[in-house]
Amino acid sequence: MSYPEPRYHGDKGEVNAVFRPAGTPADLSSPGGSTHYLATHESTGGEFGLYKVEMAPRSGGPSTHFHKAMSESFYVLSGELELYNGEKWVTGLAGDFLYVPVGGLHAFKNVSDEPTSMLLLFSPGAPREEYFEQVAEMTGRGGDALKEFRVRHDSYFVD
Repeated sequence: MSYPEPRYHGDKGEVNAVFRPAGTPADLSSPGGSTHYLATHESTGGEFGLYKVEMAPRSGGPSTHFHKAMSESFYVLSGELELYNGEKWVTGLAGDFLYVPVGGLHAFKNVSDEPTSMLLLFSPGAPREEYFEQVAEMTGRGGDALKEFRVRHDSYFVD
């Protein structure tokens, strides 16, 4: 096993870190919760995307789907999160982690009476912000517009 090829070729390093304080307001709020854009496609140069998602009690998530270009990982921060791992639903609790490789079937939802929060990690990074910001509207439209939106955002639903 070896490390990837170097992408930085300087000798002294750079000052280029980005700090996001814990109290930063959510980037996106909706009736079902909120999403914090911690590390976006743009800010990581496409290496990964990291988002904190807070779900209200009894909030549905996406139905079973897969991605052709990226993996998705879930890390439960608080509450209970129902996770579909491609075979069955499992209850994720604080500290639990689910990795879904490229092509892996998955889904998630909050069926509890309490809020839940999680970290979502996409690798490589993709411009997911547009997806989060428009998914409710596009779901409401349905039909071909929804299908095209999902495919444009590497989301292939099976039900």
